Amino acid sequence: MKLVRFGAAGAEKPGLIDADGQIRDLSAHVSDLSGQALHPDALAGLARLDPAVLPLVQGDPRLGPPVAGTGKFICIGLNYADHAAESGMQVPPEPVIFMKATSAICGPNDPIIIPRGSEKTDWEVELAVIIGKPAKYLDEADAMSHVAGFAVTNDVSERAFQTERAGQWTKGKSCDNFGQIGPWLVTPDEIADPQDLAMWLSVNGQTMQDGSTATMVYQVPFLIHYLSQFMTLHPGDVISTGTPPGVGMGMRPQRFLRAGDVVELGIKGLGQQRQEVIADPA
Repeated sequence: MKLVRFGAAGAEKPGLIDADGQIRDLSAHVSDLSGQALHPDALAGLARLDPAVLPLVQGDPRLGPPVAGTGKFICIGLNYADHAAESGMQVPPEPVIFMKATSAICGPNDPIIIPRGSEKTDWEVELAVIIGKPAKYLDEADAMSHVAGFAVTNDVSERAFQTERAGQWTKGKSCDNFGQIGPWLVTPDEIADPQDLAMWLSVNGQTMQDGSTATMVYQVPFLIHYLSQFMTLHPGDVISTGTPPGVGMGMRPQRFLRAGDVVELGIKGLGQQRQEVIADPA
């Protein structure tokens, strides 16, 4: 099942994608894709609905992030050995964890906004895991039963803010529109193996990243287990699991985004995104 949220920012409605790729309105069955609506039992109830009897959404509405009420946007750094190498860093002995502000979250095709003073805005295609029920002190074997679904995310990063200013990475990761998620939340029954998904990203039609989740250092079940030892994961929390090589920071010479660029990215089975790059209008 592919679940979406559609409509103007802040006023999105829940929906699902039918067999013809059209959006069907779920508003009569669930108020939003958040909280208890993400529990596996609740999702199973939505899966039993006949999409053909749900209202068809007309036109081409904006897609919002496919999950609402996200309390934590947790990111894993240097989780692909080849990306660590291009960054000039060692593969960490344990997962590197940092937080991205939830105010960075936006729809899959919303623009990338270059923040004021930025010279090094970068791209990162990543597999996002959305939590569906509370998780604390999980065994790795139980981890996947707490997953509501998967999505594409672009972990947009300002590298100077991230690495050249004192402190932690968060301030280089949390600017407005630095967290495109979607187009869909894809439930686990549609993803045979989250560690076997091709992923790609292009800038102005030129492929920059061409990788696979198969090369993750720390895989999805372990990450959920690991994070649950330090914090309770709640429904709607998003875990962004790291990026393969091909980011602008790793190029020689380095390459970063400029207003007018177009970024496209996707993951097999999870859909794709398209973002125009603009300067911050504020």
